[in-house]
Amino acid sequence: MTESVVTAKQLMKQYGNKKALDQLDVVIPAGRIVGVLGPNGCGKSSFFRAVTGLIQPDGGELQVLGQQPSWETNRNISYLPDRARWYPNHTVQQTLEWGKSFLPGFNLKDAYKLADHMDVELELKMAGLSRGQEARVLLILCLAREVPLMILDEPFVGIDVLSREAIVAGIIDYLEDRQQSILISTHDIQEVEGLFDYTVMMDRGRVIWSGESDDLRAEHGSLNQVFRNLYKREWKA
Repeated sequence: MTESVVTAKQLMKQYGNKKALDQLDVVIPAGRIVGVLGPNGCGKSSFFRAVTGLIQPDGGELQVLGQQPSWETNRNISYLPDRARWYPNHTVQQTLEWGKSFLPGFNLKDAYKLADHMDVELELKMAGLSRGQEARVLLILCLAREVPLMILDEPFVGIDVLSREAIVAGIIDYLEDRQQSILISTHDIQEVEGLFDYTVMMDRGRVIWSGESDDLRAEHGSLNQVFRNLYKREWKA
């Protein structure tokens, strides 16, 4: 495993007149659970999509797992985006079996354990799932992969409280002993900030602070409070 899982220097990405990433600099150490935090539109999703190779930066340098992003590095990344497409007539079990067939490093036995833990019934049809159930299946497909890097982009958006509790419990229990690098972006910081041992704070396409989560808490209080202050533009790096 490389010393850093992601290294970005002067990373740029622009959509029309909007700068999604604006000379972003960051070094994220490997083997950590990292909270990537910031308000809506700060560039978190664009950063993740650049890391996974789904978009090409307009400038700067980016190293992921010691290489430039490519289809090769993408095989070693388990990525949870904000939406997915399913075969609607498949059951949950068939969807997980599809994961075994097509996703590198997918552990079907672990997927079944996660489904049981998150209270997802294997015989349910994908077309009939609630938003919360669908989110759990998507998370299972992501968590059950034994790959060096996992990225969870807003795993709780639009999820009801009970489903969110099941998802958080699944993340905590499953990741406790995993030797992976895990990047998580979320606005529901209070529920999961205990997971983060490293934090990256973003605003307006840049990283404005990165370091040990305990250092940030010692200087500014809880990560949730730091996020609230940042969103109000009251916190300064």
